[in-house]
Amino acid sequence: MQIIQLSDPHFGTEDWTVQEALVRTLNDMRPELLLFSGDITQRATRLQFAAARAFLERIEADNVLAVPGNHDIPLFNLWSRLTAPYKKYCEIFGTDLEPEFENNLALIVGVNTTHKYRHVDGEISPQRADAVARRLASAPDKLRVVVAHHPCQVVLPSDQKNLLIGREYALKAWIEAGVDLVLGGHIHYPFILPLRESFPEAPSGVFVMQAGTATSPRVRSGKPNSFNRILVRRDRRMTLLERWDYDSATGRFRVALRFSPWGDESSRQVQATFC
Repeated sequence: MQIIQLSDPHFGTEDWTVQEALVRTLNDMRPELLLFSGDITQRATRLQFAAARAFLERIEADNVLAVPGNHDIPLFNLWSRLTAPYKKYCEIFGTDLEPEFENNLALIVGVNTTHKYRHVDGEISPQRADAVARRLASAPDKLRVVVAHHPCQVVLPSDQKNLLIGREYALKAWIEAGVDLVLGGHIHYPFILPLRESFPEAPSGVFVMQAGTATSPRVRSGKPNSFNRILVRRDRRMTLLERWDYDSATGRFRVALRFSPWGDESSRQVQATFC
């Protein structure tokens, strides 16, 4: 099974050259599931959501799952923000702001961490965290994944302010329920790390996978545009996590990092250069 995570494309500001390369790459892959982890648009306008729809119509993916980001709520139209913050988003991605996908190999649970009263910060309530934990616990034999926009873990000190509010309670509940992988976006800085590096209570087999920006020119700290790919195998030890970076020299996306988090020690190799 092939899962693609795209985050922070910020339609309305997208780099067209990068977008065309992304379309070609994704259609070569033909993923079973395409995940959007928020900030799909720059300012939640109808035109920007139309651009997102046009992009989706070009991608050959069997299923699409999306959660909103803080940029997907109107900023300047305060009436819309207060009375119908997700109206335009729902016209494209449906009314379920916390969708799920499940098959015989994996369970992916979406979490909406945005709020109309918060411009940037994300938050999750204990009640919602508990509901996600119950869902995770119901699928013990599958790869269990949570996807949200705001990060539960960061590596740059400057990103501490971007951490999800309520993450401590949520992570504890999800760990007890058997979560394997937590996906996020928002900070435009990709990485794959064991959760225990920032949350000591986590077992060694729980990982955080942050996505960079898929198509926005607002890249950070020398990281190019990128997306994540998860290759889920029936033998869970063979499941692979990959980051694909845009290479401006060739105009293509290529594998920049490949990691087998649940394999034996010999297979837990991170490729830091292009493969």
